[in-house]
Amino acid sequence: MGVFSRFLDIVNANINSLLDKAEDPEKMIKLMMQEMEDTLIELKSSCAAKMASRAKSERAYQEALAAVERWQQRAELAISKAREDLAREALLEKKKASAALDQLKADVARHDEVIKVAKGEISQIEEKLASVKQKYQMMVERSKRAREEQEAQDALRRASDEATATRFSDIEEQIDRMQAANDLNRFTSATLDEKFRDLEEMDDIDAEIAELRRRAGLK
Repeated sequence: MGVFSRFLDIVNANINSLLDKAEDPEKMIKLMMQEMEDTLIELKSSCAAKMASRAKSERAYQEALAAVERWQQRAELAISKAREDLAREALLEKKKASAALDQLKADVARHDEVIKVAKGEISQIEEKLASVKQKYQMMVERSKRAREEQEAQDALRRASDEATATRFSDIEEQIDRMQAANDLNRFTSATLDEKFRDLEEMDDIDAEIAELRRRAGLK
C-alpha cells in the first residue's frame, strides 16, 4: 500500500468504530499507532526530498536572476562602447536567462505548494496519532483501574471468606463447649441418681434383714 493510500485510510478512519469492532482493542490501537508512525516517517522523508528539490530550484532561480542582470549590464556596456553587435548577443543571452528564470520561478512556486500539502498531511497524521495515543492512554488507565478494582474485590472476598470461616469456627467451638457442658451435667445427674438408688436399695435390704432377724427371734 502506497503512503498516500495509507494517509487517506488513516485520516478517514473512524477510530471509535474500529475499536468497537476489534476483539482486542488494545492490540488494535497499538497496530494503528505503529501504522501512523510508519506513515509519518515516509511522509516526512518525502517532504524532505521535496524541500531539497525546492532548494535546488531556488538556487537555479537565483543563478538565472543573476544571469539576467549580468547580461543586461553587458548589453549596456557594449552599447556604451559602440558595440551594438555585442549588445545584441548580450540581449539574446538575457532573453534565454529570462525564459529559464520564469520556468524556475514556476518550479519554486510548484514546490512550495507541494511542500505545503505535504506538511498539511503530516500535521493531520500527527493530530490523528495524538488522538489515538490519548485513547490508548485512557484505555491503559481504564484497564489498570479495572485490574485494581478486581484485585480489591478479590481481597474483600477473601477477607469475607476468612471472616465467615472464623465465625463458623467460633460457633462450632461454642456448640462444642455447650455440648460438653450438657454431657457433664447429664453425667453428674446420672451419678447422683445412682447414689440415691443405691441408698434406697440399701434401705430395702436393711428392712429385709430386720425382718429376717425378727422371724429368727433375733434382735
